[in-house]
Amino acid sequence: MDLLTVSILALGLSMDSFAVSISCGLAERKISFQHAVKIALSLAFFQGLLPLLGWFVGSEIKDFVEHIDHWIAFALLSYLGGKMIFESLDKENTEGMANVYSWGNILTLSIATSIDALIVGFSYALASPGDLFEGAIIIGGVTFFFSMLGIRIGKNVGNRFGKRMELLGGIVLLAIGFKILLEHLFS
Repeated sequence: MDLLTVSILALGLSMDSFAVSISCGLAERKISFQHAVKIALSLAFFQGLLPLLGWFVGSEIKDFVEHIDHWIAFALLSYLGGKMIFESLDKENTEGMANVYSWGNILTLSIATSIDALIVGFSYALASPGDLFEGAIIIGGVTFFFSMLGIRIGKNVGNRFGKRMELLGGIVLLAIGFKILLEHLFS
């Protein structure tokens, strides 16, 4: 995948972390800069690590599924994007966080928001030769930026944008799935 596609993918993947970060800012309006960095680094680390894990798994089975790889990548990204869109429209999904400073909560949030990155890494291995290390760094960096921004917005603005960002992230993942499918069908 080219740099533009990886950057757009990073933006889409970071939207879950962005929405979670807004919630962290809402839950603790007096959150310190050090705590914000702690949360953002954890979110970024897992968002960058799990695509690599997914890529390694996908690389091992590539020869077995190469003739249908674009359909698999499309299905996984479409499922994930659709799930994000559905969750963003779910009015009853308003779970609060008890303690945004605890490592248990931070790790849980980090892993939960990065499951989609694992699937994307698997899809990336099926759709594109090469490695994902540069992509993982970009994904982690974009996630860190949007996590810090989300915490700041949560502190200052409120809950107004959280669900909309998750919706946008789902739309971006769907668009990337369609792009992968169309590239393979028409190349």
